[in-house]
Amino acid sequence: GIAWVEPLLDALRQMGVRCQLSRDGGRVTVTVRGGGIRGGEVSMVGDVSSQFVSGLLFACPLAERDTRLTLTTELESKPYVRMTIDVLERFGITVRVSDDMREYHIPSNQRYAGTAYAVPGDYSSAAFLLAAAAVTNSAIRVTNLPRETLQGDRVIVNILRDMGVTVRVGDGYVEARGGDLKATTVNARDIPDLVPAVAVLACYASGTTVILGTGRLRIKESDRAAALAMELGKMGAEVRGLADRLVIRGRPRLQGASVSSWDDHRIAMALAVAALGAEGETRILNPQCIAKSYPGFVGDLASIGAYIRKA
Repeated sequence: GIAWVEPLLDALRQMGVRCQLSRDGGRVTVTVRGGGIRGGEVSMVGDVSSQFVSGLLFACPLAERDTRLTLTTELESKPYVRMTIDVLERFGITVRVSDDMREYHIPSNQRYAGTAYAVPGDYSSAAFLLAAAAVTNSAIRVTNLPRETLQGDRVIVNILRDMGVTVRVGDGYVEARGGDLKATTVNARDIPDLVPAVAVLACYASGTTVILGTGRLRIKESDRAAALAMELGKMGAEVRGLADRLVIRGRPRLQGASVSSWDDHRIAMALAVAALGAEGETRILNPQCIAKSYPGFVGDLASIGAYIRKA
């Protein structure tokens, strides 16, 4: 449930922010009152969501006092926080961080300075297009993907290679050419957003793929571990969700089916990619959620030859 946001609210309360979580039947409301942030000593867990850390790093430079943020557990999804700090530095903000990324010192009363910033292409979104080429044994070039980047999800390039896909990385693009996919083992602790795409690749790979570090998938836009197991299972895939891993036994072919997006953009895109390699037609319910992160996804798939129609 929404209670997973409590660690962030507790951190804000430690800095003098009045905020609360309330429930009224099936409706959940988070209320945050204005008035600024006091700063000071703050502690918070680091293994629920890196977005909590990023959010505080964006806000605390404007606090009344210096802020020292201490994570009481190891930080998961470290690359996302590294990207946050890089963006802050480009806009004139100073953040000092320990080597293990569990201690942060944010000086107070800073000012954001405007600058020119080119937003790079997103490897977590591109992963679905690259996976589409892999499961259909075809080729694709995705542009606007930087060769050098702090994005942790760039590791999709290595995962594809490990699974037998021919991948070429150029200056601002990635090319992938499908082949006979083979199983692999992936630790997704720092790359949870790649799990839906990798799970689909695993469905079409020979052998058994193990995706480790999937515990936090249960508190994403949906319970992604359960969603992948249930919806890909409807298409004939063998996906087992265990405590902190997914175990997927590949099959030569999946079958088209009526599946649900669970109102989760990455689940919807994963099912669309799975459908490309399946026999027959697949109907995806509530696909409009894709617009959250990749509004052009359906059009891009259609532009490279996928047959997609709105029901």
